[in-house]
Amino acid sequence: MSRKSCSDGVAGFTLIEALVALAIVAAVLGTIGSVIATTVKGTRSIDQRLALVGTAETLLAALPPRNLLKPGRQSGETAGHRWRIDVAPLKTAVEGDAAPTGRFVPLAVNMRLQAPGGQLMQVTTVRLVPQAAE
Repeated sequence: MSRKSCSDGVAGFTLIEALVALAIVAAVLGTIGSVIATTVKGTRSIDQRLALVGTAETLLAALPPRNLLKPGRQSGETAGHRWRIDVAPLKTAVEGDAAPTGRFVPLAVNMRLQAPGGQLMQVTTVRLVPQAAE
């Protein structure tokens, strides 16, 4: 039983084995870097979305009480976010342009919000306001 050994008796890695190992390490590090970059980008996007949602909640909470809410347009800027709120009577397919007959009139509140980075958000809700006495 004879074993082949190096002619000089020194054990170690060959140059090709070392290059293959370095290539594998480089590929793994590149993949890890790509995953980290994607995670950072996703986190930034979530942060921007949460800031938009927070601003939208603040603006909707700041609307006048329903007995003081009137049709019209408001716009402004809050925390770097540009916004516009349109309040208009809600027209339904059944009702059309006919005058409402109940105690309350539905008003559509349409809010458009834009982040400094350009991300847009649109929120539409309905508020019931007491019908004006005639």
